[in-house]
Parts: sequence; C-alpha cells; structure tokens
Amino acid sequence: MLYLDRPGWPSRGRLWSHLISDVSYAELHAFAEALGAPRRGFDRDHYDIPAERFAMAVWLGARLVPSRELVRLLREAGLRRPKHLARAATPDRSARPVPGAGSPGPAAPTAGPSAAGGTARAGRAAR
Repeated sequence: MLYLDRPGWPSRGRLWSHLISDVSYAELHAFAEALGAPRRGFDRDHYDIPAERFAMAVWLGARLVPSRELVRLLREAGLRRPKHLARAATPDRSARPVPGAGSPGPAAPTAGPSAAGGTARAGRAAR
C-alpha cells in the first residue's frame, strides 16, 4: 500500500508531501514513476512530492495519513532509513579494503623495475 501526508513541508518556495510504501521500495519507485516524480525526489525511504502532485497521488491510490503514521508504517515494514543510520551505512570510500574480506589487499612491493617506479616494458628495454 502507498501512503502520503498532506503537503505541509516548506522548501524551495513550495510545500511538499512525503510518499511511502509499506510493501517495498520497488512498489514505491513504480508508483512515483507513474506519478511523474523524478528519481531525485527519493530520499532514503520516501519520495518528496510537491503539493501540485498531491491530488494526482491520491487519485492514483495513495492513502492520506498523518506524518507520524508514515514513520510508524515504515518502521513496522522494516523499511525505515533514518538520516543518522543512512550516513553510518554509507561506505567510506577512502577506507582501504580488508585483506581476506573478499577483495585483495594492497600488493607488496616486489624487486624489479616495477618496484623502482618503472614498468616491465622499461625493464626489458634496459636489457
């Protein structure tokens, strides 16, 4: 089932609603596409829907509920992604892979032209 709250969240000179699914993100994305909401409107566990699209969302079948009910429904469905947890789940791209954890660790320097900063080709040319 799809749910949304009334447009009451101001941003960028407009009022916005939140659209959620208590079934899956796939259902949510499909509904948002039918509604004409761009994918960039997806924010962790909901879509931000401008007030201009509110009536169409209801017409397409989204059920109107209070904002607190949206959060409760997401939690019960196991689909809630709060900001503080979303940041913690974002991988640190600067972290090095852990050897033995599915990806090779950093290569150890070896003797030869590569270790000195040259290439194998440069090593062969020096012979």
